[in-house]
Amino acid sequence: MSSSSFLYKHTFIQTKVARQLSLVFLFRSSREISAQNILLLHELANSLEKVVDESNKNREVVLALYEALNTRDVDTVHKILATDLEWWFHGPPTHQFLMRLLTGASSDDSFRFEFDPLSLTTFGSIVVVEGCDHSSSTSWVHAWTVTDGIITQVREYLNTSLTVTLLGNTTQSPPSDYNPSPSSSTAEITSLHCPPVWESSFSNRVGKSVPGLVLAI
Repeated sequence: MSSSSFLYKHTFIQTKVARQLSLVFLFRSSREISAQNILLLHELANSLEKVVDESNKNREVVLALYEALNTRDVDTVHKILATDLEWWFHGPPTHQFLMRLLTGASSDDSFRFEFDPLSLTTFGSIVVVEGCDHSSSTSWVHAWTVTDGIITQVREYLNTSLTVTLLGNTTQSPPSDYNPSPSSSTAEITSLHCPPVWESSFSNRVGKSVPGLVLAI
Protein backbone atom coordinates (compact mmCIF):
# COMPACT_ATOMS: atom_id res chain seq x y z
CA MET A 1 0.00 0.00 0.00
CA SER A 2 1.45 3.29 -0.98
CA SER A 3 1.86 6.08 1.49
CA SER A 4 -0.66 8.16 -0.37
CA SER A 5 -3.29 5.38 -0.13
CA PHE A 6 -2.59 4.95 3.57
CA LEU A 7 -2.91 8.69 4.13
CA TYR A 8 -6.20 8.76 2.25
CA LYS A 9 -7.59 5.78 4.23
CA HIS A 10 -6.39 7.23 7.53
CA THR A 11 -7.95 10.58 6.72
CA PHE A 12 -11.20 8.88 5.72
CA ILE A 13 -11.34 6.98 9.01
CA GLN A 14 -10.62 10.15 10.99
CA THR A 15 -13.33 11.97 9.10
CA LYS A 16 -15.82 9.15 9.68
CA VAL A 17 -15.04 9.04 13.40
CA ALA A 18 -15.25 12.81 13.62
CA ARG A 19 -18.66 12.72 11.96
CA GLN A 20 -19.87 10.04 14.35
CA LEU A 21 -18.64 12.03 17.34
CA SER A 22 -20.27 15.12 15.91
CA LEU A 23 -23.58 13.27 15.54
CA VAL A 24 -23.37 12.02 19.11
CA PHE A 25 -22.55 15.51 20.37
CA LEU A 26 -25.33 17.00 18.27
CA PHE A 27 -27.80 14.42 19.58
CA ARG A 28 -26.85 15.11 23.19
CA SER A 29 -26.89 18.85 22.59
CA SER A 30 -30.31 18.66 20.94
CA ARG A 31 -31.66 16.80 23.97
CA GLU A 32 -30.20 19.40 26.31
CA ILE A 33 -31.46 22.26 24.16
CA SER A 34 -34.91 20.71 24.01
CA ALA A 35 -35.01 20.47 27.79
CA GLN A 36 -33.86 24.07 28.06
CA ASN A 37 -36.44 25.13 25.49
CA ILE A 38 -39.19 23.39 27.41
CA LEU A 39 -38.13 25.21 30.56
CA LEU A 40 -37.95 28.53 28.73
CA LEU A 41 -41.34 27.97 27.13
CA HIS A 42 -42.79 27.15 30.54
CA GLU A 43 -41.33 30.34 32.02
CA LEU A 44 -42.54 32.33 29.01
CA ALA A 45 -46.05 30.91 29.39
CA ASN A 46 -46.07 31.87 33.06
CA SER A 47 -44.85 35.38 32.21
CA LEU A 48 -47.49 35.82 29.51
CA GLU A 49 -50.17 34.58 31.89
CA LYS A 50 -49.09 37.17 34.45
CA VAL A 51 -49.11 39.92 31.81
CA VAL A 52 -52.58 38.95 30.62
CA ASP A 53 -53.83 38.77 34.20
CA GLU A 54 -52.39 42.20 34.98
CA SER A 55 -53.87 43.67 31.80
CA ASN A 56 -57.30 42.28 32.65
CA LYS A 57 -57.10 43.73 36.16
CA ASN A 58 -56.05 47.13 34.81
CA ARG A 59 -58.92 46.98 32.33
CA GLU A 60 -61.42 46.26 35.10
CA VAL A 61 -60.08 49.16 37.19
CA VAL A 62 -60.56 51.63 34.33
CA LEU A 63 -64.03 50.34 33.47
CA ALA A 64 -65.00 50.64 37.14
CA LEU A 65 -63.86 54.25 37.08
CA TYR A 66 -66.07 55.12 34.09
CA GLU A 67 -69.01 53.46 35.77
CA ALA A 68 -68.37 55.48 38.92
CA LEU A 69 -67.98 58.72 36.95
CA ASN A 70 -71.23 58.26 35.04
CA THR A 71 -73.17 57.33 38.19
CA ARG A 72 -71.46 60.09 40.19
CA ASP A 73 -70.14 57.55 42.70
CA VAL A 74 -67.63 59.82 44.43
CA ASP A 75 -66.42 57.26 46.98
CA THR A 76 -65.46 54.73 44.30
CA VAL A 77 -63.71 57.42 42.26
CA HIS A 78 -61.62 58.41 45.28
CA LYS A 79 -60.66 54.76 45.89
CA ILE A 80 -59.53 54.21 42.31
CA LEU A 81 -57.64 57.45 41.69
CA ALA A 82 -54.35 58.37 43.33
CA THR A 83 -54.48 61.48 45.50
CA ASP A 84 -51.62 62.98 43.47
CA LEU A 85 -53.06 62.00 40.07
CA GLU A 86 -50.98 63.33 37.17
CA TRP A 87 -53.30 64.76 34.53
CA TRP A 88 -52.42 65.99 31.04
CA PHE A 89 -54.94 67.54 28.65
CA HIS A 90 -54.96 68.37 24.95
CA GLY A 91 -58.02 69.87 23.31
CA PRO A 92 -60.34 72.90 23.43
CA PRO A 93 -60.23 74.49 26.91
CA THR A 94 -64.03 74.46 27.04
CA HIS A 95 -63.98 70.66 26.69
CA GLN A 96 -62.28 69.81 29.99
CA PHE A 97 -65.22 67.63 30.98
CA LEU A 98 -63.15 65.05 32.83
CA MET A 99 -61.48 67.69 34.99
CA ARG A 100 -64.87 69.11 35.87
CA LEU A 101 -66.02 65.68 36.95
CA LEU A 102 -62.91 64.90 38.99
CA THR A 103 -62.84 68.25 40.77
CA GLY A 104 -66.57 68.35 41.49
CA ALA A 105 -67.08 71.49 39.40
CA SER A 106 -69.89 69.69 37.54
CA SER A 107 -72.03 68.86 40.57
CA ASP A 108 -75.07 70.62 39.12
CA ASP A 109 -77.54 68.57 37.10
CA SER A 110 -77.12 70.77 34.01
CA PHE A 111 -73.79 69.10 33.24
CA ARG A 112 -74.44 65.57 32.04
CA PHE A 113 -71.51 64.71 29.76
CA GLU A 114 -70.97 60.98 30.04
CA PHE A 115 -67.89 59.04 29.04
CA ASP A 116 -69.11 55.86 27.40
CA PRO A 117 -66.12 53.75 26.29
CA LEU A 118 -66.48 52.49 22.73
CA SER A 119 -63.07 50.81 22.51
CA LEU A 120 -60.48 49.76 25.07
CA THR A 121 -56.93 48.53 24.52
CA THR A 122 -54.31 47.64 27.12
CA PHE A 123 -50.54 47.97 26.85
CA GLY A 124 -49.32 46.58 30.16
CA SER A 125 -49.95 49.24 32.78
CA ILE A 126 -51.42 51.67 30.22
CA VAL A 127 -55.07 51.41 29.22
CA VAL A 128 -56.17 53.41 26.17
CA VAL A 129 -59.90 54.15 25.94
CA GLU A 130 -61.75 55.92 23.16
CA GLY A 131 -65.26 57.23 22.81
CA CYS A 132 -67.53 59.82 21.25
CA ASP A 133 -70.54 61.74 22.52
CA HIS A 134 -74.03 60.92 21.24
CA SER A 135 -74.09 63.89 18.87
CA SER A 136 -70.70 62.88 17.37
CA SER A 137 -69.41 66.41 17.95
CA THR A 138 -66.80 65.47 20.54
CA SER A 139 -64.38 62.56 20.35
CA TRP A 140 -62.14 61.69 23.27
CA VAL A 141 -59.21 59.43 24.09
CA HIS A 142 -57.93 58.65 27.58
CA ALA A 143 -54.61 56.95 28.26
CA TRP A 144 -54.70 55.75 31.87
CA THR A 145 -51.69 54.46 33.80
CA VAL A 146 -52.60 51.87 36.44
CA THR A 147 -50.14 51.04 39.22
CA ASP A 148 -51.03 48.29 41.71
CA GLY A 149 -54.74 48.73 41.09
CA ILE A 150 -54.62 52.53 41.44
CA ILE A 151 -54.77 55.01 38.54
CA THR A 152 -51.76 57.31 38.84
CA GLN A 153 -51.83 59.17 35.51
CA VAL A 154 -54.23 60.12 32.76
CA ARG A 155 -53.60 61.74 29.41
CA GLU A 156 -56.75 63.16 27.88
CA TYR A 157 -57.27 64.08 24.23
CA LEU A 158 -60.42 65.86 23.05
CA ASN A 159 -61.14 66.22 19.32
CA THR A 160 -57.61 65.03 18.63
CA SER A 161 -56.37 62.24 16.40
CA LEU A 162 -54.01 60.09 18.46
CA THR A 163 -51.43 57.52 17.37
CA VAL A 164 -49.78 55.30 20.00
CA THR A 165 -46.29 53.91 19.36
CA LEU A 166 -43.96 51.72 21.39
CA LEU A 167 -40.49 53.15 21.85
CA GLY A 168 -37.74 51.05 20.32
CA ASN A 169 -34.03 50.85 21.13
CA THR A 170 -33.22 54.34 19.95
CA THR A 171 -30.46 56.55 21.24
CA GLN A 172 -32.81 59.50 21.46
CA SER A 173 -36.47 59.19 22.37
CA PRO A 174 -39.13 61.61 21.17
CA PRO A 175 -41.31 63.56 23.60
CA SER A 176 -44.19 61.60 25.07
CA ASP A 177 -46.60 63.74 23.12
CA TYR A 178 -45.12 64.96 19.86
CA ASN A 179 -47.07 67.43 17.75
CA PRO A 180 -46.03 66.87 14.12
CA SER A 181 -45.43 69.80 11.83
CA PRO A 182 -47.81 70.27 8.87
CA SER A 183 -45.13 68.99 6.50
CA SER A 184 -44.58 65.76 8.46
CA SER A 185 -46.97 62.85 8.37
CA THR A 186 -47.62 60.53 11.27
CA ALA A 187 -46.18 57.63 9.27
CA GLU A 188 -42.93 59.53 8.68
CA ILE A 189 -42.56 60.28 12.39
CA THR A 190 -43.39 56.84 13.73
CA SER A 191 -41.24 55.07 11.16
CA LEU A 192 -38.16 56.60 12.82
CA HIS A 193 -38.85 54.53 15.92
CA CYS A 194 -41.44 51.81 15.38
CA PRO A 195 -44.77 51.30 13.59
CA PRO A 196 -47.91 52.53 15.35
CA VAL A 197 -49.63 50.00 17.58
CA TRP A 198 -52.91 51.89 17.98
CA GLU A 199 -54.73 54.73 16.21
CA SER A 200 -57.88 56.58 17.19
CA SER A 201 -60.86 55.98 14.95
CA PHE A 202 -63.64 58.19 16.27
CA SER A 203 -61.93 61.56 15.74
CA ASN A 204 -63.21 61.66 12.14
CA ARG A 205 -66.78 61.84 13.46
CA VAL A 206 -66.23 65.42 14.59
CA GLY A 207 -66.76 66.57 11.01
CA LYS A 208 -63.81 68.91 10.86
CA SER A 209 -60.05 68.78 10.74
CA VAL A 210 -58.50 67.93 14.10
CA PRO A 211 -54.86 68.07 15.27
CA GLY A 212 -52.84 64.89 15.41
CA LEU A 213 -50.53 63.76 18.19
CA VAL A 214 -48.22 60.78 18.77
CA LEU A 215 -48.08 59.16 22.20
CA ALA A 216 -44.92 57.11 22.74
CA ILE A 217 -45.12 54.55 25.53
